Amino acid sequence: MAAVRFEAVSKVYGADSRALSDFSLDVEDGELLVLVGPSGCGKSTTLRVLAGLEEATSGRVFIDDTDITDETPSKRDIAMVFQNYALYPHMTVFDNMAFSLKMRKLPKEEIKRSVTETAEILGISEYLERKPKELSGGQRQRVAVGRAIVRHPRVFLFDEPLSNLDAKLRVQMRNELARLHSQLKATMIYVTHDQAEAMTLGDRIVVLKDGFIQQVAPPLEVYNNPCNRFVAGFIGSPAMNFFKAEITDGQILSAGGRLEINGVADGMYTLGIRPEDILVRERGQFICSVEVVETLGNEKVVIGIAGSGEQVTARCRPEIDIHPGGELRFDIDMTNAHLFAADGVESKI
Repeated sequence: MAAVRFEAVSKVYGADSRALSDFSLDVEDGELLVLVGPSGCGKSTTLRVLAGLEEATSGRVFIDDTDITDETPSKRDIAMVFQNYALYPHMTVFDNMAFSLKMRKLPKEEIKRSVTETAEILGISEYLERKPKELSGGQRQRVAVGRAIVRHPRVFLFDEPLSNLDAKLRVQMRNELARLHSQLKATMIYVTHDQAEAMTLGDRIVVLKDGFIQQVAPPLEVYNNPCNRFVAGFIGSPAMNFFKAEITDGQILSAGGRLEINGVADGMYTLGIRPEDILVRERGQFICSVEVVETLGNEKVVIGIAGSGEQVTARCRPEIDIHPGGELRFDIDMTNAHLFAADGVESKI
């Protein structure tokens, strides 16, 4: 396998459409790195530049210590799995998986052995003689992954490979990919807009916005210690609550209530509170009028309007009797609270 390095890579389309800006990143050998962010943030462009499908406007790309910036895609030894599977419809599963090996003119026995072993790993051995139209979405995605595995590339690239699958199958395939990574010890770069996929799959997460890297860290560090308001709001479901906050003489006025706080300079801030840190209590000092109640079986998610006029989202126990139009009283657990200054950067509490 191999390590990957981006050095100050930028990609500009046309006159001023900038997809990547000064993108610098080291991917360790054998790491599963996840690029996550909203649509248009530069995730797929990063993969395409690495694969050689797009030419970087500036900067350099390395695999191990080899500069591949100007190499053709065929010489980079990279396998890419796409969102839409990209299988040859007229070929059987076996022939789809074997195609790249045949192009390299490997012996027939070696091709058969490699395809058969990979099909066993992915649980698609019984489908080798079928054509893609005879397979379900999850089976097609396994074939697409298998086609990449048989090549034994230096780097695997996944461009939102699960987004066309239903929710249950997406979870199943996510687990399969995690197991594959553990088994293959391969260098993988995975692109998604789904932060749940990022949290569960990645050794590290790269959060992108408008072509700029916002934060690079292990999943729990990104969740617990977001570097700015964008990252805090993007990672986590339901999303973090944000309230205007004024701090004066060790007290914080926010969300229509008042809390004690120490060690923070007076001024205006944004207070960030995860929905699980909104504590529903009969005599809570904060009040919100309930607008939406989502019953999810193991919990309820309540969305309402706080006394300050701002939206509040709370995760509650399923037995709590609450309905739209009612009133919810709550306290705020400040243990895991986040404060963000005017520029969006987190201020340590």
